[in-house]
Amino acid sequence: MNPTDWLRIAQRLQALAQTGLAYASNGFDTERHREIHALSMQMLANLTGEPVPQLQAIFAAETGYPTPKVDIRAVLFRGTEEVLMVQEKMDGNRWSLPGGWADVGYTPFEVAVKEVQEETGLETQAVRLLALLDKKQHHHPPQPWYVYKAFVLCRVTGGTIRPHTTETAEVRWVHRDELVGLELSTDRVTLAQLETMLAFAQNPDLPTLCD
Repeated sequence: MNPTDWLRIAQRLQALAQTGLAYASNGFDTERHREIHALSMQMLANLTGEPVPQLQAIFAAETGYPTPKVDIRAVLFRGTEEVLMVQEKMDGNRWSLPGGWADVGYTPFEVAVKEVQEETGLETQAVRLLALLDKKQHHHPPQPWYVYKAFVLCRVTGGTIRPHTTETAEVRWVHRDELVGLELSTDRVTLAQLETMLAFAQNPDLPTLCD
């Protein structure tokens, strides 16, 4: 069994333990689910390289029935060959699409617009959902959370590009021919996903993708 398969098992054990702790009806069940949760933390630590105490702190805020986290990525084109990208300071200035975790109280489109403004300085309007992907189906590095990724097409309505922000070291339009040579923040976006998004620039009528 490969590490990806073990990661899925560890994530599932953590989810089962969290559900059990939320709905356990007696102390015996609670104790068993705490033990399963502890084992899942150890597995996740071994698979992701994150220390157990840090994982415990992260998941301490997770209660009730577990659901996937949602990562929103904004996709902006200039013509049919260029896409707007940012360098993520939190990931060694590697390149990604603007975006981040979905925020409570905001629609997916609102999150996309907000992230673009914060990371690039541009004002935009969300146009359509291009893709909703299950992160485990794509070549991302392992992480503790189970994640869905939403790619939202946006168009520029105003503002100007800021060369850097509190979150980004550089912001610029990137030609498709440059993508292979970029050091990507693969936790956030892969080369295959960028190439898939650029297909929408050439053919806007392509249907929304969903894993």
